[in-house]
Amino acid sequence: MKEPLQNINEQISQPFKENPSILHQFPTVAAGIDSLLRFDLLPRLRNDVQVRYEGSIDKQGFNADWDWWLYKEGREWVIFDVDGPGCIYNLVQHRYPDSEEPTFFFYFDGETEPRFQIRHSEFGQKAPFTAPLADQYMGPNDNGRGPIRVVRSFVPMPFARSCRITTDIRLKGAAKGDGGWGHVMYHTYADAQGVETFTGTENWSELLHQWNDVGNDPKPQTESETVSLAQLHLPAGQAIMLLEQTGSGNIVSIKARWHDDPAMDIPRSLLHDIWIVAHWDDHQQPDVECPLGAFFGNELGYNRIGILSHGQREDGQWYQYFPMPYWNGAHIRLHNRGTEDVDFAQWEIRYTTANKHLYPQHDTGYFRTSAYYPLQARHGQDSIIGQISGRGHLVAGQVTAFARTVGIISCEGDVRVYIDGNATPQVESDGSESWVNYGWGFPTPPEMNPATAYDGLPDNPWSMVRLCSGDCYPFRQQLIFGIESGEYNNQYLRHSGILFYYGQDGEGMTLTDELDVGNPASESIHEYHTAGSRGYYALESSYEGDADDVLITDKGHETEGWSQFVVSISPDNAGVRLRRRSDQITGRQRAIVYVDDQQVKERSWYVADRNPYKRWLEDEFEIPVTYTADKEQLTIRLEYVQEGETRVWNEFYYWIYSLK
Repeated sequence: MKEPLQNINEQISQPFKENPSILHQFPTVAAGIDSLLRFDLLPRLRNDVQVRYEGSIDKQGFNADWDWWLYKEGREWVIFDVDGPGCIYNLVQHRYPDSEEPTFFFYFDGETEPRFQIRHSEFGQKAPFTAPLADQYMGPNDNGRGPIRVVRSFVPMPFARSCRITTDIRLKGAAKGDGGWGHVMYHTYADAQGVETFTGTENWSELLHQWNDVGNDPKPQTESETVSLAQLHLPAGQAIMLLEQTGSGNIVSIKARWHDDPAMDIPRSLLHDIWIVAHWDDHQQPDVECPLGAFFGNELGYNRIGILSHGQREDGQWYQYFPMPYWNGAHIRLHNRGTEDVDFAQWEIRYTTANKHLYPQHDTGYFRTSAYYPLQARHGQDSIIGQISGRGHLVAGQVTAFARTVGIISCEGDVRVYIDGNATPQVESDGSESWVNYGWGFPTPPEMNPATAYDGLPDNPWSMVRLCSGDCYPFRQQLIFGIESGEYNNQYLRHSGILFYYGQDGEGMTLTDELDVGNPASESIHEYHTAGSRGYYALESSYEGDADDVLITDKGHETEGWSQFVVSISPDNAGVRLRRRSDQITGRQRAIVYVDDQQVKERSWYVADRNPYKRWLEDEFEIPVTYTADKEQLTIRLEYVQEGETRVWNEFYYWIYSLK
């Protein structure tokens, strides 16, 4: 835990306390193109934003990740279905080129005709899904298993009311000629303010220029000063100060060069033994504490790789472009934790005091790293690469893996991210390589695109890095990032890694009430009653994810009418989050939500997916502050709406969080 925020800059924070409308005078991050283009706004906290995943995870918890559909409607197979405002930021799908080719259809805001469609082979070519925002990767033949084509897109696709993605064929099967692996990463918003639904005709030129310029600073140019250290000598076991500043400012970039000859092989010990350590605003604990290799995006160092935010240029220069604001001072030093002296050709740090208005302190996160996860194996459990507390959003991750022998396929482990104590992963991946938008393992290093890259030897070892700029992972209390070892934690793998994030120490929400459905005392306290009841039932099952072997028994209720209850909240809330434990044996559960007899018009409570094996699900509903401001309690009514296979709305437990 970092030191508490201190010495708030009254010149910035006081006007906000007196006049909240002044927020509109400051630039913010909207859904869509600007969320990627305005790299300088990454430190701004994402209020009222949540990250979500939909994809082809094996519902039984093993490695059969190849089937991807939710339900069939007419002649099309639905693979994504979300109600309420949001934005798609990442789409990936794996397919054998000689198999039947799917066409993807995109429906927005309740449309009955698709607004946009694209064939699998058109990714990277059909506007606006053009390279490098969208592209293709062709995996190798791999002794007859391949080749396989992986299409990926980082084209932001916002929607004000709803979105569905369908295909004209079913994405299924692992046999040669089939293949349905894939996922969608997206954000949901509490309301649609500032959201303009995707048309496909937006002006993409500036964003394409930015993404075609990897290695150069993606942020707008600003006045800055430069601290440059040439021929830096760093003795073993010692540290040297790179930058020491007082007052407010922002680190624009950090660059380094180990040797003037870019063809020189970088000693791997240098990537592990030299650490960069940064303290912002006199915090006692480091905000950044990271080995050099991970700080510049490559722990292994076999080959040069680079993405928009950090990496190594062709001329050998390392670069780090994440903005790093501070308000009272900055201290950055290098520490040699090895046993040999190290010499660097050059270090350069650029900083500025010219853009203070971008970063109001109460609404901006410090650039931080999670505690470095040293190379180790965990048996039968996910490797927990990072665990973060407080409030903020994840913007990048680095994961490295070693198997026992060279050449073994070690990519099958799923990435799983748990946010704010939710027992259901909010982000998953059908294999490690899918998280970085490749496929069929890590057989062809080095590979890179502006948002993701990997290095290593074919399949083992490997090191992957992913930038989450548009699709950052917001959290209000906690974020846990884990990865499986093999298909279902059945391999011996040693993982290492680190997370980059923007954060503050204080939590962004507080648990203010709980309703245990099926418990008479709890129901009585919360004035729980219902119409159209189908009765109570007990369920023993597990959640998806790392703890899918842990059985939990609970008693709940189901209704084909409505349920109603009263909950307590904080009167100074900035909105309310409802979390429900439910039985996801059937998909397409939907309810209309009323708060004090007023319908929440931004969305219905809707979950399109299902899992008849790992049946417990914790799903959430965000109530905007317009329905909750200055109230100490709410009367919640949930009216069931029949969709598809569902016949009831079920509920076992509710957690009520007041947002700050």
